[in-house]
Amino acid sequence: VYMQLIETVRSNLSSLHQYMDMRKKWLKLKELQVWDLYVPLIGSVNVQYTYEEAVDIIVASTAILGDEYQEQLKEGLTTHRWVDRFENAQKRSGAYSSGCFDSKPYILMNFHGSFQDMVTLAHEAGHSMHSLYSRKNQPHMYAEYPIFLAEVASTFSEDLLFQHLLKQNIPQDLQDYIKDQQLERVRSTLFRQTMFAEFELAIHEFVENGVPLTPKMLKECFIRLNKDYLGPAVVLDPLLSAEWSRIPHFYHSFYVYQYATGISAAHFLSQNLLSSGDPSNYLRFISSGCSKSPLETLFDSGVDMQGVEPTVSLIKSFNNNVNYFLSGGSFQ
Repeated sequence: VYMQLIETVRSNLSSLHQYMDMRKKWLKLKELQVWDLYVPLIGSVNVQYTYEEAVDIIVASTAILGDEYQEQLKEGLTTHRWVDRFENAQKRSGAYSSGCFDSKPYILMNFHGSFQDMVTLAHEAGHSMHSLYSRKNQPHMYAEYPIFLAEVASTFSEDLLFQHLLKQNIPQDLQDYIKDQQLERVRSTLFRQTMFAEFELAIHEFVENGVPLTPKMLKECFIRLNKDYLGPAVVLDPLLSAEWSRIPHFYHSFYVYQYATGISAAHFLSQNLLSSGDPSNYLRFISSGCSKSPLETLFDSGVDMQGVEPTVSLIKSFNNNVNYFLSGGSFQ
């Protein structure tokens, strides 16, 4: 799976290079610097949601999963009070879904009513519904799903929300903003994390071959990978060569690739669901916990992560969104 991911992404780097060219033109820059990658193509959208409005939209986006799923989701986000959504003194920042086998799948976040807050709520609700179904359908020893699967349901939930909104009569700037969000999710989660995975593999291979790990060699390896992945449109600041040293994931062996496999699997599941209209594969997936190996759980749900199809499908969607902006931000 690891090698297949790197090989598949490597063979499709032209898609990322095209995106960088488009980004440079869209932002009207003479030089595209690394920090320019974090500037949104669409600066902001003037939309606000009450918590209740956001819940209604998120629940509506899951209609294809059936009445039972929708009812449990809505109850959890409202009357069952899963979500601690208000700011409070000394409250931990960020957004989390947590709990244990015999508790509710609680969500911790601060909801201020922005579009991104709604996306975050959908993401964490995906985690919580995964936990709810696993705990309801598996005994205690098999109820905790493994880290390899953890981000699949949450990203899947985001996908359903985006697809639901794009089918509504929403303003053009919100359409553009959603497309921009989709592009950045793939750039930062598929391409960037696969580049990190390739770096992590390289440094372990250095050690296996008896090559000492020096800062100079690590910096050279990291900047070379950035050059390969980002392509000729991006100017690489020399300080970028040391970015590896502040990324904590590299101190937990072979973790980052799971972000890339997770978004690929989630996209493939959502596309299959939207094309077939049959939620059984997805409901089977979130009900499985750790009763089988992660690859078996995904395979039983129609996703073969040992093949190239899930990753290629995601890159194809990425290309479609690049073409959307190349056409000026209107549907083709």
